[in-house]
Amino acid sequence: MKARFSTALAFLLFMSAPAVADDIGDLPLAATFVMSGGYWESGPEGVPGAESGVEGGERGYYKLVAIRQEDRTARVHLQMIASDEQGLRLVESVELEEFTAIKPYVTGIRPESMGGVAGTPGFFATVYLKTAPDTDRVEEWTVLIDELGDIRVERASN
Repeated sequence: MKARFSTALAFLLFMSAPAVADDIGDLPLAATFVMSGGYWESGPEGVPGAESGVEGGERGYYKLVAIRQEDRTARVHLQMIASDEQGLRLVESVELEEFTAIKPYVTGIRPESMGGVAGTPGFFATVYLKTAPDTDRVEEWTVLIDELGDIRVERASN
């Protein structure tokens, strides 16, 4: 079942790419890093707390976006995207306040793995950042969403 879902999700994402590619001009110039990954599945009651209505049994993926501000720091947003036969739909978008509080200079965002869709629901990414523009020291922060949809943002503890 999981292999079939992974294949189906990959197919849906691939098939929707040409329609989205036509709208590339809509991508804000201030979006310095965009990373998609992981996946979610809604339960029978949908997704608790989601801004946009989600029906039971819907599926989708997550997107992490760094938006550069005028002072060169970045705001980091986490989005939940639904993917179905009708295409893609934004379910929810939240600014991750843990990053806003430290006013980071984001230097990169990387997924946990380049191996494709994971076998279980959730999301994991590493955000690389500096807390001052003139420092050489790069910090690593993780964004983790578990299979229940709980979000954790914390400094990496390698």
